[in-house]
Amino acid sequence: MANPSAQQFGNGQAHDALAHAADRLGAVASFLCAVHCAALPFVLTVLPALGLGFLSDHRFERIFIAFASTLALGSLVRGYRRHRVVSALWVAGVGIALLWTGAWLFDSGESPVLHAVLVTLGGCCVALAHILNLRLTHLFGACCPPNRAN
Repeated sequence: MANPSAQQFGNGQAHDALAHAADRLGAVASFLCAVHCAALPFVLTVLPALGLGFLSDHRFERIFIAFASTLALGSLVRGYRRHRVVSALWVAGVGIALLWTGAWLFDSGESPVLHAVLVTLGGCCVALAHILNLRLTHLFGACCPPNRAN
């Protein structure tokens, strides 16, 4: 019969690997979102010819932002519970606010430049938050959060 504590340790390592994969996926996805938003005004006419017209659809963008926001919040809250440093959450909060503001308030044809700027900056902030979370989790691990003065 296997030792239960050894089995828990193995599950913890698998959970950590999944958390790191989620942060990496989130960072890459957020960065790609930022590149998409920055490049979209320049390649808008070419996308349908390449069969990629769905990338310019606001519904696709909103679904992607909702997915990225959910992934970021889940991953970063879990990371915060481990390292107890709030900076990654703040950066993600700013990024998510920029993404949602750009996608819902400025997605009309009246202000495409403001839309592109807001969602590009938001995507970069969310990507940066994932990278910060990875570094903080690696730096402090599961056992050594920074001391807090109460």
